[in-house]
Amino acid sequence: MDIYTQYNYEKKWMKTSSKDALRMIEEEMPQTDAQGILDYIISELKQGKKVTLGTCRFMSKEA
Repeated sequence: MDIYTQYNYEKKWMKTSSKDALRMIEEEMPQTDAQGILDYIISELKQGKKVTLGTCRFMSKEA
């Protein structure tokens, strides 16, 4: 699965590695378990959902 992210001020979705997605989560919510949130986001993306976290949105496209 490919992860794509988009900040609310951007117009294009960008392909993002898991490492970069983890960094983005840490920036948006520094007080939380970033790996746990990433695991949750990935589980939701597998169901075809889009996830919004702060100013960042996540979606997937099956490889």
